[in-house]
Amino acid sequence: MAPPSIIKASSVTTTEVVNGGLPSSSPSTITLEKSKFMANGHVFLSEVPSNVIATPSTFAGKTISSAGCFVGFDADEPKDRHVVSMGKLRNIKFMSIFRFKVWWTTHWVGSNGRDLEQETQMVILDKSESGRPYILMLPILEGPFRASLQPGEDDDVDICVESGSTKVTAAGFRKSVYIHAGDDPYRLVKEAVKVVRACLGTFNLLEEKTPPGIVDKFGWCTWDAFYLAVNPQGVWEGVKGLVDGGTPPGLVLIDDGWQSICHDSDDPNTQEGMNMTSAGEQMPCRLTRYEENYKFKDYVSPKGKGSDALNKGMGAFVRDLKQEFKSVDYVYVWHALTGYWGGLRPGMNGLPECSVVEPELSEGLKLTMEDLAVDKIVSNGIGLVPPEKVHEMYKGLHSHLESVGIDGVKVDVIHLLEMLSENYGGRVELAKAYFKALTASVREHFNGNGVIASMEHCNDFMFLGTEAIALGRVGDDFWCVDPSGDPNGTFWLQGCHMVHCAYNSLWMGNFIHPDWDMFQSTHPCADFHAASRAISGGPIYVSDHVGKHNFELLKRLVLPDGSILRCAYYALPTRDCLFEDPLHDGKTMLKIWNLNKCTGVLGAFNCQGGGWDRETRRNRCFAKFSHRLTGMLSPNDIEWENGSKNPICIENIQSFAMYMSQSRKLVFLKPSESIEISLEPFNYELITVSPITILPRKLVRFAPIGLVNMLNCGGAIQSVDFDGKENSVRVKVRGGGEMRVFASKKPRACLLDGEEIQFTYEEEMVVIGAPWPGSSNVSVIDYLF
Repeated sequence: MAPPSIIKASSVTTTEVVNGGLPSSSPSTITLEKSKFMANGHVFLSEVPSNVIATPSTFAGKTISSAGCFVGFDADEPKDRHVVSMGKLRNIKFMSIFRFKVWWTTHWVGSNGRDLEQETQMVILDKSESGRPYILMLPILEGPFRASLQPGEDDDVDICVESGSTKVTAAGFRKSVYIHAGDDPYRLVKEAVKVVRACLGTFNLLEEKTPPGIVDKFGWCTWDAFYLAVNPQGVWEGVKGLVDGGTPPGLVLIDDGWQSICHDSDDPNTQEGMNMTSAGEQMPCRLTRYEENYKFKDYVSPKGKGSDALNKGMGAFVRDLKQEFKSVDYVYVWHALTGYWGGLRPGMNGLPECSVVEPELSEGLKLTMEDLAVDKIVSNGIGLVPPEKVHEMYKGLHSHLESVGIDGVKVDVIHLLEMLSENYGGRVELAKAYFKALTASVREHFNGNGVIASMEHCNDFMFLGTEAIALGRVGDDFWCVDPSGDPNGTFWLQGCHMVHCAYNSLWMGNFIHPDWDMFQSTHPCADFHAASRAISGGPIYVSDHVGKHNFELLKRLVLPDGSILRCAYYALPTRDCLFEDPLHDGKTMLKIWNLNKCTGVLGAFNCQGGGWDRETRRNRCFAKFSHRLTGMLSPNDIEWENGSKNPICIENIQSFAMYMSQSRKLVFLKPSESIEISLEPFNYELITVSPITILPRKLVRFAPIGLVNMLNCGGAIQSVDFDGKENSVRVKVRGGGEMRVFASKKPRACLLDGEEIQFTYEEEMVVIGAPWPGSSNVSVIDYLF
C-alpha cells in the first residue's frame, strides 16, 4: 500500500471559499468605477476598456485582511489566445516577476505599463504616502486557459490568456487575474495565493506540506563535477573526499548522465548516449529504458559474494554508498518531466507508447532569452507519452528507482508542456494530466515529497503541480562561467543568480520551499554564494569537482554529521529593496532577511554589474554599475511577524545587538536606528540581529549571538531561557565552535552541560569554546550573573 502523502492540516478551511460560499466579511478594497480601477479610493489603473469585468471576491477567512477582486473580459469572438488591456498604469512604481527564459523567471521594476516585460507572472504596485495600499495583480488559470501580463500600447497593462491549442477557444472570461490590496507586501502575496488556492483547488500551500528531509542536509551534486561522464567510482571518490575533509554530505544527487539514452540515429541496443560529452549534445536524446546505463548497471559490489543480482547494478552501488558513508541519508537522481530531454524513444519494449511531437513556442516565449535547450528541443521534438498513459511512465521509472534504493528525484525540464499541447486539450489540461500522474507516483514511491522541482518557473506549474511537491529551485542555474563567453560573467552572473532566488521566493515560496541551487566552493565568488545559501532557509549543496574543495569555507556551512544550521523561514528581500534594481541601477544593495529560532539575520550583497537587457533580450554585463556601494541596515529590515509560525516577539524590545560576521563587530541599535555599511562588488556582510533582554535584578543586558565560526551563527541557538530570580540565562546550542553572547556585565561563572567552564569576556561578549555534542544532542550553556 502506498505511504500517505506528507500533507499538513490546511490553513484554508472549507468555509473559506470563493464564489458561491459564505459571503465575505468585508467589501472588496478593489473597485472598478467609471473606467478606473481603484484601491481604497485611489486610482491605480485608468482608461479601463468597457469589456473588462471586475468580480469581487467572496473569499472569507481569518487569515485574509481584505477582499480583492477577479478580473476578466468579453471578446468579440472565441479564440485560443486573447490580448486585452485592463487599463493604463502610469507613474506608480512596481516590482514584477517575469520569464526571461522559457524555464526561469526574475525580478523587474518600472513605473509605467510600457515598462512591463512579456510573460509577467505577478506585479506588485508600491504604496503611496497619500494612502494607496500595496496592490498585487496576479494572473491565474481560468478553465483551460492560462493568463500572464505584458506591456501594451500607450502604457496599457495587457492580459494575455492562451490555451495552447487552436482547438480550445473561448470568448468570455471572468477570473483571469486576481487583484489584492494591503498594507504589508509580504502578507499581501500570501493572502492572494490563499484566495487563488480556494478558487482553483488545484494546489496546496507550502504551509500545508512538509519539505523533504534533504533541506536540513549538506549535499553534493555530480553535475559540475562530471557533467554526463558521471560514474560510480567518481561518485564514491567524491563522497569520500568530502567525508575525509570533515564536511560529509547527507545528500548525494546523481544528476544527468545515469540514464539509458540515445539519438534517433543510434542503435538503442548498442548505444547508451555515453559518447555524449559536450554541452547540449545529450538534449536531442531520448530515453530507451527505465534502468540505468551500463556505467551503473555494470557496477559490482566489492562487498558481495558470487554473481548474485543483488551485488550488481545501481541498487548495489546505492547500498554500498550508504553503508560506507553513514552521513548519506538520501540519494536522489535526475530525470526530465517527459523522461529525458527529448522524451521517450517510440517503439521501445518496456516503455509506454509515445510519439514525437514538434514543439511550438507561444508569442511570449519567442521573446525570451535564446537558450540552447529550447533550440535543441524545438529542432528535434519530444517523444511525448499521451496524457492518458503518462502514469505508466512515472510508475515504471519511479518503481525501479525505489527498488534500487533511490530516495527521491530532481524533476527537471518541467516547463515544456505548453509547447506540446496543440492536440492534447491545451496547456492546462495536458499539465493537469502530467502533474496528477507525477504526484501520484511521488506519493507511492518517494514518501509524497521526495522531489526537487527544476526549470519550473511559470504559473502553470505553481497552480497545477504543487499539490504534493514542496521543494523547488527558485533561480536559474549556477553558472561557473558565462556560457556566452563573457569572461566577466564569472562575476556578474553570480549577482544575477542571487537576485533571481531572492525575489522569486516572494512568489514561489507560497507554493514550494525555495532551493537556491548548488555552487562550487572553489569558485572566485564562492564566499558570496555560501553566505546567501547559509541564510536562504533552503538546502545547501555544492557541485565541487572531486578533490577540489575549500574546506575552510564548507566548514562554516556544514556540521560534522552532514547537517546544516538552517533558518526557520526562507530568505526574502527587505522592503526597501522590493521596488529597486539591485543589478543595474548602480546604487541598490541587495538586502535579504530571515529568521532563526531566537534571532533574525540580514544579508547584504553587492550584486551590481549585470542583468536583463530589454533591447538584446538577454542577460549581459553592465560593468559601469559594478562599484563600491553604501547601504543602511536596521533591525526593522527584518519582518519579525512575517516569518515562521513561531515569530520572534519584539513588542517590548528597546534595542538589538547586531553582530557582523565579516568584520566581527558588535553594534547596538534601537529598532528605528540604522548603521551604514559599504561593500565592494560581489562582497557581502551577514548580520545576526538579536533582541536584547534585561535581567531585572542586576540589570544585565543579554542577547545570544551564536557560533561565530558558522556563517549562520544565530542558527545554532535552539532556545534561550531567562531566570530573573537566579540572575541566569540558559542557552541551548547545536553545533560546536566559538560560542558568543552579548552581556553588559561579565558573568561570575559559565556552565557547559552542568560543569563549570572557562570563558573570556571581551568587548561585552562572552566567548566559550563549545565542543561538538553529537548529531542528536545540544550543548546546554548556563550564564550565571
